[in-house]
Amino acid sequence: MPKQTVSKNRSREARVSKREAEVKELEALEAAVAAFDIKSNVEHFTDLPLSQQTQKGLKASHFTTLTDIQKRAVPHALVGKDILGAARTGSGKTLAFIIPVLEILYRKKWTQYDGLGALIISPTRELAIQIFEVLRQVGRAHSFSAGLVIGGKDLQSERDRLDRMNILVCTPGRMLQHMDQTAGFEVGSLQVLVLDEADRILDMGFQSTVDAIVDNLPPQRQTLLFSATQTKKISDLARLSLQNPEYVAVHDKSDSATPKSLVQHYIVTPLPDKLDTLYGFMKTHLKTKALVFLSSCKQVRHAFETFCKLHPGVPIMHLHGKQKQTARAEVTARFAAAKCAYLIATDVVARGLDFPAVDWVVQVDAPEDADTYIHRVGRTARYNREGRALLMLCPSEEKGMVATLEAKKVPIEKITIKASKKQTIKDQLQALCFKDVEIKYLAQKAFVSYMRSVYLQRDKETFKIEELPVEDYASSLGLPGAPKIKFGNAARAKALKNAPAKLVETDEESDAEDKKKDEKKVKTKYDRMFERRNQDVLADHRSKLVEHTMDADSDDDFVTLKRTDHALDEETPVVEELVPKKAADPLLKPDSKKKAAEALSKKAMLKYRGNGEKLIFDDEGNAHKLYELEDEESFKQKGDVTEQQKKFVEEERKRVEEADVEDKAQAKEKKREKRRRQLDREREADDDSDNEVGVELAPYSDNDQPLEEEEEETHQPQPKGGEKRKKKWFEDESEDEEERSAKKSKKKVIEVGDLDTLQDYEALAQQLLA
Repeated sequence: MPKQTVSKNRSREARVSKREAEVKELEALEAAVAAFDIKSNVEHFTDLPLSQQTQKGLKASHFTTLTDIQKRAVPHALVGKDILGAARTGSGKTLAFIIPVLEILYRKKWTQYDGLGALIISPTRELAIQIFEVLRQVGRAHSFSAGLVIGGKDLQSERDRLDRMNILVCTPGRMLQHMDQTAGFEVGSLQVLVLDEADRILDMGFQSTVDAIVDNLPPQRQTLLFSATQTKKISDLARLSLQNPEYVAVHDKSDSATPKSLVQHYIVTPLPDKLDTLYGFMKTHLKTKALVFLSSCKQVRHAFETFCKLHPGVPIMHLHGKQKQTARAEVTARFAAAKCAYLIATDVVARGLDFPAVDWVVQVDAPEDADTYIHRVGRTARYNREGRALLMLCPSEEKGMVATLEAKKVPIEKITIKASKKQTIKDQLQALCFKDVEIKYLAQKAFVSYMRSVYLQRDKETFKIEELPVEDYASSLGLPGAPKIKFGNAARAKALKNAPAKLVETDEESDAEDKKKDEKKVKTKYDRMFERRNQDVLADHRSKLVEHTMDADSDDDFVTLKRTDHALDEETPVVEELVPKKAADPLLKPDSKKKAAEALSKKAMLKYRGNGEKLIFDDEGNAHKLYELEDEESFKQKGDVTEQQKKFVEEERKRVEEADVEDKAQAKEKKREKRRRQLDREREADDDSDNEVGVELAPYSDNDQPLEEEEEETHQPQPKGGEKRKKKWFEDESEDEEERSAKKSKKKVIEVGDLDTLQDYEALAQQLLA
């Protein structure tokens, strides 16, 4: 038997034996899951009925012992039950749902041709990236395909690979976008739905998005919900179509909702002194890795820019939701790898993120509720490590916030700061605002965004905006005075935003009257100085130059800013005849002289003109289109259709024959001219040769045939008379002389007649010697 046949048989037998082994292993795994006691106390992953691939991934990732939430949740999830899991931050909830996802798809023999099998939804991009990395580590031995679908990345590249994914880790907004816009994306065969930080996903921020996603999913599926503060509302559970869920709460009966290794304190500090307190904390904790939480993106940007200019002596980073995805990922990686650094951030990093070795969590602004506080302080004291938390409260916030935290079983103690440790930076901030207009702009936006965040808080017993020292807070940011802000409902703000220009002018007139009344009062030198320093939110020149890129989160116009209108002056000429109908729309009215001039330019007017048409002119000078259709009546008057067809074909044939004759004559004339130039060059070369005897060339006649195409291509032009040919790099003078003499000998012709006598032979010899 040939060797090739033997090798094929062996490989076939190996594949068959391997397939049989996999089937037996899968049957044994199913039997182990069916016989597993859910109530048994499991300490190690090797005691669970898991596949060999998952065991390899856990061992390679150094996961050996189960945490409390994993002991309670993983066995129920392996047998196919819906889970409601609640545990403290840092207790291993991510692994509690990744292991069941891998095992369920493995036992069902899921492949890339079966479509999407598991969907894991996370509220933030950073948390989704972290979940995806854990999934890659634990599932490295499996053959599943997994994808990360988050905002800020290329949408088209995600679409190309989406239909081949078995497991998707995503954020709600981007997943709904793919469900609506990506053709061929099917979720009808989904087996497992996982919601990490479920309480955040199911609240008002993501309610409509999650409802739209769940409507597209099949009802027969397994659902796993995990969070540090789990929801039990019947409405939320009904929205997700949960079927007899198993509620797994690990720390419900414990004395504290936070880890015991976490030391928590709060201080009461006035609002104007918060930045001073934070700066003093940084100067006294230089070798510390800390997270600093503020309420809004504008405050984060302002604190980062000002502290970088003040140089506290420790690396400072910032992270908020308005940054690009690449910048957010870079900052997250840098802070995770740093040993000593301060990360100033919003609540975008408050949930689920695992930053190693965080020593302090400093909350400059109070959280909106106790759940947010628990998630914030959960960034430290993770996996039985020690950590510290500091909360800064205004005097008006102390009573309500402390009562809220006590109701959630959060042990927190009040401390005071030593007077020797306090530092003030109000003078430095004021100097920065006077020197740098960008810092002043950030300070104004930070002031407005903080007031807006306090005004929008639902807990009015804790957050009392009327008791805040507004002027002192503006002064602590370096501003000469508090920017003018107006509070109102969203409907009124939207109505004012879309109001006609006349109504806005009446408001401006009323403000001008108020200013005139104030001018009548006696003013000091300092009052005049502050008036010269721009009491409005932005100066006129600044509002024209700065691109307001930080206004993306101002959809709910509860706090409206009074901006300067840049309408055209009455003297600005507007030529209505030249403006097209689209450009004459009042909604597209230019707001500056430059834009008005650009709107009337030739370049701007080109988009309102149609495409040009090519015209031809007849003998009488009338213009016609390049292709015109003849009327049916005029066509019939010319005669029968077949006769017209024959006539047209005959005319075209004659025209082609005449054109063919002309083309042949031109080609023949070109060949003759080429032959004539060739003979002229040869004649010039013969005339320039010295003392040569040769046959005279006859003049060129029409009967001579031109050279063949091959000879024409290989012919090399001869040098003209009087010109000396340049020597090549490999030639010398001796070779040149030999070649010249050889050419002369070739071209010299001696006529020999009848040689009868001795005199004839002598004459021939003399000619040869010569």
